[in-house]
Amino acid sequence: RDNHRVEADMGAPIFAPEAIPFEAAEQASCYTLNAGGTELEIGALSMGNPHAVQRVEDVDKVDIAQLGPLIEHHQRFPQGVNAGFMQLVSEQEIKLRVFERGVGETLACGTGACAAVVYGLSRGWLRDTVTVNLPGGKLSISWAGQGHPVIMTGPTAVVFEGTIRI
Repeated sequence: RDNHRVEADMGAPIFAPEAIPFEAAEQASCYTLNAGGTELEIGALSMGNPHAVQRVEDVDKVDIAQLGPLIEHHQRFPQGVNAGFMQLVSEQEIKLRVFERGVGETLACGTGACAAVVYGLSRGWLRDTVTVNLPGGKLSISWAGQGHPVIMTGPTAVVFEGTIRI
């Protein structure tokens, strides 16, 4: 687009536990996960990579350095998982922090933003197009429901210019 924003079709989310992969007796809207002796309610889905999304009261007060690895390496996620911590601001805005599998906390995660919004929409907490506030900036996420792709819109920026001599 010419307004320095780009729109991407992120594909349709996958909820089937075996396809995430996530060990669960059956598909559900949320699951209980025991992490370090604490019972957490999470949403589990795949955006081409596995995500566990937890709704929290205040993302700034979550001990992600402690909780992130417990979720990332949880035995019910045999290939590991990205852990998302979502705070609802309104029906159309959230704050999100993501602990990415194999990386740690990141400034932004496009699939994590999509997973959080899909989980929030599927639970009835969010509606329409949602603004996702990440430490590295804002994204806009929309999803029309089961079987439809998630659409992510975000800013573009030139990060490098150069010349290669061949």
